[in-house]
Amino acid sequence: MNRSSLFVLNLLLFSTACFGQTTPSDSQTLQALLSEVRQLRQDLQTTTIAGQRAQILIYRLQGQEAAVARASQRLDEARDKLARIEEQRQQVVTAIKQTEGLISNTDNPPTQRKELEDSLAQFKTRLESLENQEQHPQTREIEAQQQLRVEEVRLSDLRDQLDRLDKALENASRRPGRQP
Repeated sequence: MNRSSLFVLNLLLFSTACFGQTTPSDSQTLQALLSEVRQLRQDLQTTTIAGQRAQILIYRLQGQEAAVARASQRLDEARDKLARIEEQRQQVVTAIKQTEGLISNTDNPPTQRKELEDSLAQFKTRLESLENQEQHPQTREIEAQQQLRVEEVRLSDLRDQLDRLDKALENASRRPGRQP
């Protein structure tokens, strides 16, 4: 009987010790799963918003690159027009010098001298006209340079924003407890 009472006593003590241990209940497990699902949902929303912001920035960046290209094209056109006017002006200046050289030659008959003086007057009028025409492209060139600088600054700002967003996403993906 001693043995059987010892067995029963052991069984009672062992059973009580087992019941004293805490095991995670179903509600604790569900709470943990619910918390994880909420965190995943929040991460997904954050990632979606970041992706949308990145797309918006990329579209803005493309539009700004086009604006820079247009401003650069306007500047090139202004410079080309200015160069053509300068080239024409140099040709007229050369023609004036040649005509003045011919006029100073005393061997020319009076009729030829009169024609040369008329040509000289036309060249000088043309030179004044070219100098006046030169002012407008110079103004356009300055304006185009300023606009190009403004557009390039905007482009640089957008690139900086995109870089910051990229770094923020990279840092977010490296947070503890996250898998890359």
